Amino acid sequence: MSAYSRRSDFMNYIYLIIGTIFIAIAVNLVYEPMGMVTGGVTGIGIVVKYFTEGLIEGGIPVWLTNVVLNIPLFIAGYLIKGVNFIKQSLLGSISLTIALYLIPIVNVVDNEFFLASVFGGVISGIGMGMVISASGSTGGTDLLGLIIHHFLPHQNVPRIIGIVDGIIVVAGAIVFGVKTTLYAVVALYITAKFSDNILEGLKFAKVAYIISDYYEEIGDTIMKDLDRGVTGIYAEGMYTKRDKKMLYCVVSKKEITQLIKLVSQIDPKAFVIVSDAREVMGEGFIEYGQES
Repeated sequence: MSAYSRRSDFMNYIYLIIGTIFIAIAVNLVYEPMGMVTGGVTGIGIVVKYFTEGLIEGGIPVWLTNVVLNIPLFIAGYLIKGVNFIKQSLLGSISLTIALYLIPIVNVVDNEFFLASVFGGVISGIGMGMVISASGSTGGTDLLGLIIHHFLPHQNVPRIIGIVDGIIVVAGAIVFGVKTTLYAVVALYITAKFSDNILEGLKFAKVAYIISDYYEEIGDTIMKDLDRGVTGIYAEGMYTKRDKKMLYCVVSKKEITQLIKLVSQIDPKAFVIVSDAREVMGEGFIEYGQES
């Protein structure tokens, strides 16, 4: 059983909280000081703060906008879908709001937009990946997208969320200018990449195809030394016209080097093909029902 599949509900909550802290760090230390609107309720909060700076000292804080906008969304979600629909998002939203309130607003990138887009994208990507891996959400536009989908079932949720976030980014361009928004788009791209990498890191594995006349010895050694299952697939060499048995084995990233070493020790002439597996379900990897 993998470490991920053994992760308890408590540890998932910890992942969710830590993830929202990373997101809040990106907002308070990069996006808000630089006026970079990357979508979401926090993006709306940055715009609202800008427009209200002349009304109250410092403007309406982002954390307060996050609370005010999420309350009607959670009420609507509860009325439409029930409590099970919103409970996964509630902890994330509360945790993000508290983190936005407690983390000081400091410009740590000294108005360097390229550095801001990279640093902000990496930090928020890590945070978002952790939140999603815990099967959580921070509410906001994610929740709004699900609510809109209830009334427009012919539209898929990612497209709805993309349109909503796109509108928010355009609003940021109007307020803070095109240059700032272009860097915000770069940050969004980096966020998506790092978020995907966090998720793939939990499920990523290697597939090895091994062709050798010593397939029985190789298979036995892999099962004994690596404790991994091996499948023998009957095949025919098109050049020699001889029947062969190709071994098929899935191992973790850390084990692939050891597998190749074992094969080469038994048969230096063995033909080995290694490819990536994005998701592996079953014994020894992610158990069914545990995937994010």
